Amino acid sequence: MKLWLLRHARVLLPDGLCYGSSDVPADAVLTREAANAFAPLPPPGTPVWVSGLLRAQQMVSALQAARPELGAARMDTRLNEMDFGAWELQRWDSMPRSAFDEWMADFAHHRFGGVESTQMLLYRVAAALDDVRSATSTDVVWVTHAGVIRAVRHIVATGGAHIGDAAQWPKDAPEPGGWTSLSF
Repeated sequence: MKLWLLRHARVLLPDGLCYGSSDVPADAVLTREAANAFAPLPPPGTPVWVSGLLRAQQMVSALQAARPELGAARMDTRLNEMDFGAWELQRWDSMPRSAFDEWMADFAHHRFGGVESTQMLLYRVAAALDDVRSATSTDVVWVTHAGVIRAVRHIVATGGAHIGDAAQWPKDAPEPGGWTSLSF
């Protein structure tokens, strides 16, 4: 089984804003370009799962236009980006250093912005990953976000959903509109 991880295209927000769970749109032209570039890769009939956020939904619509035989996507909010609570739609560089220090001191369990911790994100992504792995042995596409892609990479690399500190968190994720894949 191959899991394709397709990230939404660039959002229509100024650079430097935190927009985890905020339901913001992506650039329509970049979405279409990314979907068309990705479309030839998954085999015919590959199931598609999608985050519940608008920018991922836009990518699925563009992918379905390019590859209608992939069919309707299964929406799963476990594929949503991390919820940064009070920091949503705030400039990263305007957040107090103390907020980051608290998060880094307890990277797994601190709820940066007051809503969701990294560990909570890992648990929900691991549950979705378990479901997809038990539901099919075919390739699957997830249309999702950088945080979810990093969470999948962490789970695969460590063999579990637990994290100790920020040094264990994967640094790389595809650029907006980009993708990667993992084989199981």
